[in-house]
Amino acid sequence: MSAAVDPNQYIVKQEPYYQAVGDEIALYEAAYSARMPMMLKGPTGCGKSRFVEHMAWRLKRPLITVACNEDMTASDLVGRFLLDKDGTKWQDGPLATAARIGAICYLDEVVEARQDTTVVIHPLTDHRRSLPLDKKGELIEAHPDFQLVISYNPGYQSLMKDLKQSTKQRFGALDFDYPREAIEVAIVAKESGVDEKTAAKLVQIAHRARNLKGHGLDEGISTRLLVYAGQLIGKGIAPHAACTMTMVTPLTDDPDMRDTLNAAVQTFFG
Repeated sequence: MSAAVDPNQYIVKQEPYYQAVGDEIALYEAAYSARMPMMLKGPTGCGKSRFVEHMAWRLKRPLITVACNEDMTASDLVGRFLLDKDGTKWQDGPLATAARIGAICYLDEVVEARQDTTVVIHPLTDHRRSLPLDKKGELIEAHPDFQLVISYNPGYQSLMKDLKQSTKQRFGALDFDYPREAIEVAIVAKESGVDEKTAAKLVQIAHRARNLKGHGLDEGISTRLLVYAGQLIGKGIAPHAACTMTMVTPLTDDPDMRDTLNAAVQTFFG
């Protein structure tokens, strides 16, 4: 048995700011009460991770987050034997730890992980609610409060990078998108500290960029980038320079597309 883990280290201590855009809070609370595995689908930087943090705080549950990547193995999730001065010992991975202590386990951008890795979550997402540790010869029965949450960006779907239907159909799902204009302005103002007039200009620039998705841009400007721009403006950086640094340069290296985005910035900030 691995050494006992203190669940309190994974508790979200302060309320993460989250502005609801619909009934997603009530829907998630109902899903958690049924311990239903949940899938959050939406574009980059639209608030999926913040939502999970907010709900963990709201439900007073520990939260263990895993940033998935293509090099992640099943052992990275469930655990492995490690060698130390006393010999070999078992070290639980984040998924096993969450299952033991009754945490919410959040697999961020799960589609980035290899499919042979993601199948290890299957026994935790049906009536079994268990996790076999084959290398250790142990079967973890998930804590009654355990819940699995995954997120991914459907805009990056391809034949090579998508979830299997056998995985998708184990989850309830919530769609996320960039908030409606008035809500997004309020979020940007609150998170960055700029006034609402400046926040509204940033949101307008983002709307123009999002219309270019699929027409030269893979992704539009996220709410996260708008907050970054607002934070720089709040630090005294000229708005045009702040927008270029956070909303143009990160998005594209194409000179024509940068000119288009800079023209949108010029329209609102001169």
